[in-house]
Amino acid sequence: MSEFRLAFPACVIAGKHRLTAEDIVLLRKHTFPEGIRTSDHVVVMLALNNSCPEKCAEWNTFFVEQLAGFIVDYTYPQGSLDEINVAWIMRMFTTDGVVNSALELELILHVMELSAHVPDELRALALDQLRLALSEDIGGYKLTRAADHRSITRQDVDYVMRILRSVSEGGIIGVSPVEYGVLQRIEAATQPGVNHQRWGEIMAAVELRDFAEPRRSRWLRIIDEEPVVEAAVA
Repeated sequence: MSEFRLAFPACVIAGKHRLTAEDIVLLRKHTFPEGIRTSDHVVVMLALNNSCPEKCAEWNTFFVEQLAGFIVDYTYPQGSLDEINVAWIMRMFTTDGVVNSALELELILHVMELSAHVPDELRALALDQLRLALSEDIGGYKLTRAADHRSITRQDVDYVMRILRSVSEGGIIGVSPVEYGVLQRIEAATQPGVNHQRWGEIMAAVELRDFAEPRRSRWLRIIDEEPVVEAAVA
């Protein structure tokens, strides 16, 4: 494991039980005066998030906005995502396809909202968190879901449309085979006849795209400053 060390004031904050609004002020002033700009900054953010069991609302907002902005705007391709970004997101924030915390799920959703292009695999991952909540009772989405039964609620409809809004136009929701497969598995996990009315409307509007999304591969692979996986603090 690398010999990464947190500098002041992050090293002191990491030893606390709860992250407070005052801690965020210190971090903004001393640790991230220009925001999250480097892979080392990402390591510090993840270490703080993993080391402090309790967080204030200000931390949640700071975590989501700063990391999403770094992922979308300060890593290649700026303003967008490609399969390399998505692979990193999955490696950093999921375990066997499960986004374990509600905060990390919100981060992924915000990344999708900021990006000019979202690969199909990332939308499918986000959709699958609803299936996991319904059929396996696990995952970050399950932790925020108000209902505890196996039917689609209005909250679930809003969640699905937050993911699919960018591919919805003129009453048609154009999806890839991988996204369509997840939607079908969600449908199979629910109790027929008791889902929210809007769910049926969504499924009726879904159409498989008759073309493949272009691969946004980097024709010349220049290694970015990639955030280090060894960010967790035991």
